Amino acid sequence: MNTRSPLATGLLYLISAIVVVLSVYPFIYAISTSLKTGTALFGTQLIPSNADLRNYVALFEGVQPFGKSLVNSILVAVLTVGFAMLMGVTAAYALGRIRFKGKGLLLVCILGVSMFPQVAVLSGMFELIQSLGLYNKALGLVLPYTIFTLPFTVWILTTFMRELPGELEEAAIMDGCGPLRIIFQVFMPLLWPALVSTGLLAFIGAWNEFMFALTFVVSDTERTVPVAISLIAGATAFEIPWGTIMAGSVIVTVPLLLLVFFFQKRIVSGLTAGAVKG
Repeated sequence: MNTRSPLATGLLYLISAIVVVLSVYPFIYAISTSLKTGTALFGTQLIPSNADLRNYVALFEGVQPFGKSLVNSILVAVLTVGFAMLMGVTAAYALGRIRFKGKGLLLVCILGVSMFPQVAVLSGMFELIQSLGLYNKALGLVLPYTIFTLPFTVWILTTFMRELPGELEEAAIMDGCGPLRIIFQVFMPLLWPALVSTGLLAFIGAWNEFMFALTFVVSDTERTVPVAISLIAGATAFEIPWGTIMAGSVIVTVPLLLLVFFFQKRIVSGLTAGAVKG
């Protein structure tokens, strides 16, 4: 039985503490700033003496419809996850369970799509969005988000699909099940850890995406929250409303934290699927 030395254990705890501080401090600072107004914004006090919720109220009472942007982001992210999971699980079944020539090359090509930076395909994607009549529509963002979400979704689900026992599929075929019934009635319950992990990653990607949302949507009522936060303006052209901006950032971040906290066990089991074989 291998045991760590006290020095190694102490170093491990120190590194873990540093990582936790670096990860948590920006969010704590954002919460602190969102509760400050006026000259208190420029103070060094981390915990405000007089917490004020006016920045949160100002978000929903301002000229820009932040509440509508929040709804747009939820709809776009949920639809992106739905389409990505539906297409990803069917593609993963074909790539993970069916033998055909060129399967490896096809899988590499799917992964290659994710290697293109967004700016490289921005002009082509703009032409596609415009030709389909989806320009300046929040739901039009579902198309590019799904395209960029599918590669890693297919890869993770394919890896997980390969680990499922073949006896289940054989028994389902003997019972007269077709491919769709095998996917959704036999394999789907076993795929939940992988579906949760990939679905959450897809949700986070669609929720935080900025470039496509800024380029393809120009109307205030159709924007998503990342763009809405970037366009929050002060009373004058020289004022940056840090309190309101931080309030918006906190509102946008909290749902992601809750999702990760609620599904953390399934996320870990989904991302580590196939890592250990016995």
